[in-house]
Amino acid sequence: MPIIDIHIHLSDIDSFHQTAKDLSKVDYSAAGLKAEFDKNDVILGIGMGVTEQSKGAFPDSSSPNPMPLDLEETVPPFLMECVGINPNMLGGKQASEELDRIEARLQAPEVAGIKLYAGYYHHYVYDKIYTPIYELAAKYDVPVVIHTGDTYSMNGLLKYSHPLTVDELALQQRGVNFMICHLGDPWVMDAAEVVAKNPNVYADLSGLVVGDRPHFERFMNEPLFMDHFRRALVYSDHYEKMLFGTDWPLAPIDLYAEFVRRLVPEQHHEKVFYENAFGLFPRIKDRIAAL
Repeated sequence: MPIIDIHIHLSDIDSFHQTAKDLSKVDYSAAGLKAEFDKNDVILGIGMGVTEQSKGAFPDSSSPNPMPLDLEETVPPFLMECVGINPNMLGGKQASEELDRIEARLQAPEVAGIKLYAGYYHHYVYDKIYTPIYELAAKYDVPVVIHTGDTYSMNGLLKYSHPLTVDELALQQRGVNFMICHLGDPWVMDAAEVVAKNPNVYADLSGLVVGDRPHFERFMNEPLFMDHFRRALVYSDHYEKMLFGTDWPLAPIDLYAEFVRRLVPEQHHEKVFYENAFGLFPRIKDRIAAL
């Protein structure tokens, strides 16, 4: 079965390098990612753009918009990109230039959507500072992907990344599709309700386990851990709006795929691992056709 991994990273972020080296034991490079894709029949990935201006600075308030995949010079042909947004640069004199650069990048065929780092940046997703971003998303018919739940940085603030904040946003912006990352973990039941209630809200299952095989074996063999997510999936009962993602390099793709296969009932695997991505990311079809 072909797989589309809708949540990976390929940016020069210090914490990603350290996680790849010390925890997940993956080759954090485009070549390393391609090798894992080939091994696991992943035909396309979507990378979440993010940058830091100095080592260890993420979430970096000085990063210019849009934040790209900057580990390599160009986006590899087997990837698409969600352009990352630094809201701290949208409120000053430079806002117009920032928005112009974002809009120009959204016109590139390899761009699949927009990524907001809620929690990392201290703004609620329904804050007016993001309104021009949602207008661009509607104009170019691309989804907005939103980090929710725990932050991979002690400098994040969880009140901004709670999935319930997406409920208010979804009502305000019915013309835009949104994806809740990480199923809002640890608030997975809240995220499940937001997905079930709002026709324009989806969720991905990325980043729920970080590490190598011993980490995965430990958690996959813990019923309480697995049931934490299964309960939310059963409650939401919208497998057509759940998408597979790994959050690579936080975990090897083969282990993460095994984990999600155990979470999701087998009759929904083709939807979650492949078909649902086409419904949320309209540009995927053309990108795959060009491969």
